[in-house]
Amino acid sequence: MPLVVLCGPPGSGKSRRAAELREALGGPERQVHVVAEAEGGRAALRAEVERRLSRRDVVIVDAGNEVRSIRYELYCAARQAGTARCLLHCAGGPGRPDEPSFEVPDPRNRWDRPLFTVHGEEPLPLAAIRAALFESAPPPPHRATRSQPLQSSGFLHHLDRVTQEVVAAVMAAQRNGAQPGEVVRVPGVAEGLVLNRPVSMAELSRLRRQFISYTKMQPSDENLPQLACMFLQYLSRSIQ
Repeated sequence: MPLVVLCGPPGSGKSRRAAELREALGGPERQVHVVAEAEGGRAALRAEVERRLSRRDVVIVDAGNEVRSIRYELYCAARQAGTARCLLHCAGGPGRPDEPSFEVPDPRNRWDRPLFTVHGEEPLPLAAIRAALFESAPPPPHRATRSQPLQSSGFLHHLDRVTQEVVAAVMAAQRNGAQPGEVVRVPGVAEGLVLNRPVSMAELSRLRRQFISYTKMQPSDENLPQLACMFLQYLSRSIQ
């Protein structure tokens, strides 16, 4: 069932709006799940959203979703699940100096629409939100969110080997005393990884499985030389 993604700077009232939506959209025929930001960052958030998405229940993402890339990942998750979605922008809020700059949604981007914006104490446009979620057909999964056959027998093997090497290099660097803020290097790879905190083998293994799952959606032999860099960039975004 549908996905409602909230976005906005700190202090803009996202949690209050999530509670309003939960009350308005729930009922005996469906449950409403609110997924909030928690330890584990955006990777954990997306994993929980994917776990909750179903044909019956509504999922509300109560998080900042301040950059386009996060909203795009949630858009892909909804398309892969074949469910309708909408974006609720809670405008205003004082923000915090340590927060990433907020990238305002643009309805010209497919991952930012249908878009509803509320300011301050404005009432939610519940009729329009219900219509977007329950009365419109969900878009079919497209090539970027549909599993594709592997283009070569060696792609999966290479993906598995490269990601294992990256995980091994990160764990070895930590065993050798790498401190937060130091750059972890993987032999033969120009890209580095700056760890801001210790990372366990369990967390790295979970992120590795997620990266492999996403990469297999649109495999390409052209990506083979960049797989290690792509995985390091994914780790950098996911480990906060």
